[in-house]
Amino acid sequence: MVHPQPASAPSRTLAHDWTRDQWLAHADRLLAGARRWASDDFARITPPGDAGGYGTAVDGLEGFARTFLLAGFRITGARGEGVDQLIADYSRGIAAGVDPTNPNRWVRLDEHAQAKVEAASIALILDMTRPWIWDALDELTRQRVIDYFAPVVGDDTYPQTNWVWFRLVVQTFLRSVGGPWSAADIAADLARHDSFVRGDGWLSDGDERSYDHYVGWALHVYPVLWSRMQGAADLAGGRTPRDVAALDRFLDDALALVGGDGSPLIQGRSLVYRFAAAAPFWLGVFAEVPSVPLGSLRAAASAIVSHFAERGAPDDDDLLTLGWFGPWRRLAQNYSGPGSPYWAVKGMLGIALPADHPVWSAPAEPLPVQRHDDLRIVAPAGWVVSGTVADGIVRVVNHGTDHAVAGSLVGDSPLYARIGYATAAAPLLNGDAWVEPLEQSVALVDAAGRASHRAAMELIDVRIDGEVGIAASTARAHWIDPAAVQVRHGSGITGEVTPAGDLTVWSLVRGAWEVRIAEVDALAAGAAPTSLRIGGWALSAAEVDGEQTADAATARTGEITATVHALTPGATLSLVSRTQASPLGAASLVPVAEYPVVVGRAVVTAIALTGTTPTAAPVVALEGADVTITWPDGIRTVTRRTDPRPAMGADR
Repeated sequence: MVHPQPASAPSRTLAHDWTRDQWLAHADRLLAGARRWASDDFARITPPGDAGGYGTAVDGLEGFARTFLLAGFRITGARGEGVDQLIADYSRGIAAGVDPTNPNRWVRLDEHAQAKVEAASIALILDMTRPWIWDALDELTRQRVIDYFAPVVGDDTYPQTNWVWFRLVVQTFLRSVGGPWSAADIAADLARHDSFVRGDGWLSDGDERSYDHYVGWALHVYPVLWSRMQGAADLAGGRTPRDVAALDRFLDDALALVGGDGSPLIQGRSLVYRFAAAAPFWLGVFAEVPSVPLGSLRAAASAIVSHFAERGAPDDDDLLTLGWFGPWRRLAQNYSGPGSPYWAVKGMLGIALPADHPVWSAPAEPLPVQRHDDLRIVAPAGWVVSGTVADGIVRVVNHGTDHAVAGSLVGDSPLYARIGYATAAAPLLNGDAWVEPLEQSVALVDAAGRASHRAAMELIDVRIDGEVGIAASTARAHWIDPAAVQVRHGSGITGEVTPAGDLTVWSLVRGAWEVRIAEVDALAAGAAPTSLRIGGWALSAAEVDGEQTADAATARTGEITATVHALTPGATLSLVSRTQASPLGAASLVPVAEYPVVVGRAVVTAIALTGTTPTAAPVVALEGADVTITWPDGIRTVTRRTDPRPAMGADR
C-alpha cells in the first residue's frame, strides 16, 4: 500500500471521538425510544411502521432480541449497577416470550427461520449478562428458555453463510446450562466458517463472491464473542488465536474503508444496519489485537456512529428507521420490518467495556484517510481502495465481487457488482438499477436500450504498481429479460439470458481518478449492440447540477463532483438522471460516455469522484500492453497490463 506523508501532523483531538458518557447517553436514548413500543409484558418490541415480510410476530421478536443486544452491552459495562430497570424489563420479557401460553410469546425456531437469527442474540446476551439476568430467572423460565432453544440441535436447514454462527452460539449457551447440544453440529459449523476464509483476514459470506460489511459485523464478530462465552474454550480447539490474527489483519483494511466524515463504505446488503459497521473495531478491543492502537479502534467506531447520529439516525423519536439517514425502504430487504434496523447496535458493543478499561483513555488516532492519501488492494475481493485526505473520500474499484457464483450468468446486483463504490456516493437502487447497469458500469447496449450485465466476471489482476492501483476483469457480457417474480437478498436478478459478447476492463487508480480501459474482445453470435456505455459515479442529493462538453460530463452536489472524460475519440457524453433512486437524495445524475462498438479496440475513459476543485483529466497513451499516464498533478506513470491467466497467456 502507498502512504504519502501529510504536510503537517494531524491533530490528536478528533471532533467525533465520543467519550464513554456520550456513548452511554446515545445507548440510553436508543433504548428509551424502543421501550415505548414494547408490549405490556415486554416480550415484543414493535416500533411503528409497515410490517415486515415475515409478519408482526417476527417483527416483535426482532425488536426484542436486537435491542436486547444493546441492553446487554449496557448492563455488562455497568457491571449490573444502576441499570435495574433494564434488567427488570428484559427479564420479564424473556419470561413472557418463552411462555407457550402467552399470546405475545416468541415465534419458535421450528415455526420460522428468522427466529434462529434472533435466538442467537438472546443466547449471546444471556451468557454475557449471566449474573444479572439468567442466574435470577426462576427454574420454570430457565427450562422454557432451554426448550425454546432446543430445536437448534441437529437442524441442518441453516443457510451455509454467517448463519452457521447462530447455531453455534445457541448450542454453546445450551451446553453451558445443561441443555441439549451436539458436538458434531459445532464441529461442522466451525469447519464451514473456515471454508469462508479467503486470506488477508477476509472471508466471503458463503460460496458466492460476497464481500461486504458482513465480514466485519458477523464473520469476525461472532468468533471473538463466542470465544468468550462460558464453555467455549472447551469447544474451540485452540482456534481463537488464529481468529484473532485474522481480525487483526482485517482491521488494517477496515479502518481504511471509513470515510473522513465517518461514513462507512456504501456497498453490500443490509445497509439499514448502518453503524453496525463499527462492530469490528470494538471487537479489536475485546480481542486485544496487537497491531491496531486502542485509540484508533475507538475513534473509528465513534466516527461511524456519530456520522449517523448527526444526520437523523436515530430520528427525532429516538428510533432507527429502515433507511440510511432517514427512512428509505428500498435499502432494506423485502422481509425487513421495523425492528430489523436494530442490528445496528452491534456497533455500540464498546459500552460493554467498563469505565476503567484503557480504551476510554487511550489517545485518539485519526483514520487512515484523515492522515494521508491511502492506496491499497483487498486481493480476495478484487478491490483497489483509494482514499484521499483532501476530501476524506474513500473509493473502491471492484473487479472481483458480485454476490454470484463463479461462471454463473445472472444480473448485476447494484450493491455488489458495480465497478465503483465509495463513502460519498451510493449505488442506484431503483427498479431500473437492478435491470440495467448504469452507474459504475461498462455495458453493451442493444437497440432496445438494454444494458448488459457482467456477473460473474473473472478477475484478471489486482495489484499495486508504484503509485498506481491496478485491477482488471473479463466478463461474458449478457442481457437479461427478468423473470416475473424476483426474490433479492443481495444477488442480482434472474431471467432469460442472451449472450452479448466478451468484455475486458482494466482500471488504473490513483487518488480521485480511475483510468478505465475497456475492450470488446468478441461479440456473441447474433449480437448487435449499438454502443459501449461507460458509466461514472452516481451523485445523489436533494438537487444535483450537471454540465457537459464535447469530451466530458460532470455532476455536482455542491460538495462532491463526479466527472467522466472520454479520452478516445468518437464518444457521446451525457448526464442520465434518475429520481427516488438513492438513499442519499431524491435526485441523481450519472455522467456517461458512449462509444461505437469496435471489436478489439481499447477505449479509454477517465472517471473521478472528488470533494475538491476538479482538475484536468489525466493524459493517457497506449502502446501495446503499456499504459503511460500523466496525472493531473504532473506525475507520470507507466503501467504494463499483464494477463496472467493460463488460458490467455499473453500481455494485453
